[in-house]
Amino acid sequence: MKKEIHPDNYRLVVFKDMSNGYEFLTRSCVETKDNTKWEDGNEYPLYKLEISSASHPFYTGKMQFVDTAGRIDKFNKRYSKKK
Repeated sequence: MKKEIHPDNYRLVVFKDMSNGYEFLTRSCVETKDNTKWEDGNEYPLYKLEISSASHPFYTGKMQFVDTAGRIDKFNKRYSKKK
């Protein structure tokens, strides 16, 4: 591996899928503003995800409608034909 190209601020971070509440703990260098308490009683930085493997149709095998913040309406408004 090349030296001095990888970040050195890796730490344990909780990732939370906001569509179904699934959480997992892993090492990351992602910037976060929130904290949460994990199952072991310690507090870790929290990063909120819109979708994860627990809610993505490819991994779950079932279609699940997730419309966060009216994305479909925003898309339709932006790309609808002007009259």
